[in-house]
Amino acid sequence: MGNSIKSAQFLLESRIADAMRGRPEALFDLGVCYQTGTAGAGIDLIEAHKWFNLAAVAGFSDAVDARAEVAEDMTAREIAEAQRAARAWLGMTQRRAA
Repeated sequence: MGNSIKSAQFLLESRIADAMRGRPEALFDLGVCYQTGTAGAGIDLIEAHKWFNLAAVAGFSDAVDARAEVAEDMTAREIAEAQRAARAWLGMTQRRAA
């Protein structure tokens, strides 16, 4: 049991590291993790929407449909929160790249 938790945590952390490097597939994978509650992530539709939105902005075409699917189960306020979080992530990663 302990190894599977460590493995899941490592997967999540490695995808975040890849996302910080600007890899669109990592952004998408994080969306899937939060949408489904896999890889050590709890189900969090706001986080899922954020990651799918970032993947869509980065040109990952499957993310557009995934973001729309998640949005169907969210309130307008939750979507706005996810969009704010995506903008904050973009601002943070752009500052780090400069």
